[in-house]
Parts: sequence; structure tokens; C-alpha cells
Amino acid sequence: MTAPILEVRNLYKYFPIRQSLTDLLRRKPADYVKAVDGVSFTLERGEVLAVVGESGCGKTTIARTLIGLEEQTDGEILFHNETVGAHERRARAGLVPLESGGVGTREQQVLPRMSMKRLRQQAQMIFQDPYESLNPRATILEIVAEPLVVHGLARNRDERLARVKTALEEAGLRPAEDYFLRYPHELSGGQRQRVVIASAMVLQPELLIADEPVSMLDVSIRAEILNLLRDLRQKRGVSIVFITHDLSTVAYFADRIAVMYLGRIVETGPAREVLANPQHPYTRALISVIPVPNPRQRRERVILQGETPNPIDLPSGCRFHPRCPIATAECGKNDPPWHAISPTHQAACLRIEQGTS
Repeated sequence: MTAPILEVRNLYKYFPIRQSLTDLLRRKPADYVKAVDGVSFTLERGEVLAVVGESGCGKTTIARTLIGLEEQTDGEILFHNETVGAHERRARAGLVPLESGGVGTREQQVLPRMSMKRLRQQAQMIFQDPYESLNPRATILEIVAEPLVVHGLARNRDERLARVKTALEEAGLRPAEDYFLRYPHELSGGQRQRVVIASAMVLQPELLIADEPVSMLDVSIRAEILNLLRDLRQKRGVSIVFITHDLSTVAYFADRIAVMYLGRIVETGPAREVLANPQHPYTRALISVIPVPNPRQRRERVILQGETPNPIDLPSGCRFHPRCPIATAECGKNDPPWHAISPTHQAACLRIEQGTS
């Protein structure tokens, strides 16, 4: 069995809260936003893993940490069995979560690691907003060619033009020459996102991290972009981490699902299996509000009560229990372990163990 292309082990990302002068004088312990709090998963070659959840659950923070735009507080990210996304300098001290649940300091372990430049040659990110991720002063030719220049992959101008043309045409912008001298403001939203995808694929990466790539596009354009990503996956064999809040998109596009809530994965498994047989109450609530075209097949909606808890001061026990419709007193005391629903489907909920979920 081949090793996964990407492996995330116990990933943490805490953001420190800036303290006031009074807090510093009183030596008040620092507070942290626990954006990602112990997340682990793997991604196989050619697979699409969808990370889903509400806004603020930590999805985008995971994406930014995987590509090195954020430095993890603790945990390992392995790409081709090499450590990436950690500290650039050897034996650098950093903040790490302690077993007690607080935050302390320790010397980081020195492991064989992949350079950030090499990582970004093999792994690329597609951002949510194509209006903000493109340089408005650069032509489409300059935008798509820039990664080739940065990584020194084109030996001459003719080769660079050929690779840019191929990338644009594979992204659905044909004929490519018609777009070379245009600027982003001259394109529609869907065309801009195709340029973003072309800019990522011009390096022929093995991993794409797509952060809500269709959420800012018209509904009529979303299917085209999803079909484009699916075709690139089949043609290039690229693996994709797909960040989204739209479970209806996941059903069409993903192989596996990881459902996140307040910095943790609460359920994971094959997409069809999780959607057909959700076990965690949060997953059930998300699925219950997916629009169904046939009014005779509408589901009973599960409307969660209350607000999402503060990620600075997380609730004890199961962090979903303040909003869970089936929570018991035990849920507020004990952190739920993982339970196997099938060999590939797991969920973290105490009610599963009790057989009442």
C-alpha cells in the first residue's frame, strides 16, 4: 500500500490575544484563540477530501497552515513523508499546547523537512476571492507566468509562453492568446477564478488546496468550476483538499468528508456514507438544511439553538454539547472519543457509545 501524499498529525494553531498594559502589569496569563485544536487526517494520491463546517470552525486556518501561510503551534504536516509547514530555523522555540490544556514553551524537535519553496512548487492554493487574489496591475500572461519565473522552471520565453497557454486552455480560457494582454478587471468572476486555477496548475502541482473556490461565484458558474477541478484531477491525478461549507457541493465532488466544529474534526468517512448515515448530531444538522429539489422528499430541519461558543474559552466536555439537541449531563463532563461506525467511518460522540444516536 502506497503512503498518503499528505498526512496531518495532531495539528494545533493558536492565535495569541494582544494584552493590554494593565494585563501585562498584573502578569495575567495570555489568552489564545484555539482555531485548530488537535486535527489529524490523511490524503491519498488523486483523492478529494472535503473539510466542511460553519464559518469560524478552523477550515481556512488549516488550509493556510498546510501551505505555509500560517505557522502551526504544534503538530506535524507530512508531504511525501517529509515534514513541512513547521519552523524554518532549526531547534527554534515555539508555543505548544500542553496536556493540561494550557499553552507553554518547549524546544521543537529537529526533523528532516521540505523547504517552503519546494513545497509551494508541488502544492498550490486556490483562494476564495478571485477579485482579491489577482494583481490588478498585471496582465493575465504575467500573472500565470509568475510562478514559472519564481521557481525557474521555464528555460526561455517560448517555453514560458507555451506553458502559460496550456494552463489557460486547460482552465477553459480558449483561445489563450485572447487573454494574454487582458487585465483582471476585464474578466468576469468565473473567468478570474479560471485564471487563478491556471496560475496554480502551471507548475503542475501534486496537491491543490481549494479554499471555498466557488462560494463567491454565481450559481450558474459554480458547476463549471467544479467540473474543471474534477477534470484536472482525472487528467493530472492531482490530490485536492476542498474547503467548503456547502454539503451539496461535497456530495458531487468529494471522495471523503471531514466535518469540523470549533477547531476539531467530529466526523469523517467516505462522502456518500457520511451523507447517507450521519452519526454526529452536528453533521445531521448540517445535512438537514441541504436544499432538496423534490418537495415530497424534504428532510426535517434541525435548527441549532444558541451561538457558537467562544474559541478562546471552549466549553468543557464535548464542545458541541451547549447546542446539541440530544446532549446529556455526561456530555458536558467528558470529551468524546472516536467511535468506528464502519472501517472507514468514524464519529466523536458519547451518544454513539450509548447506542442512542
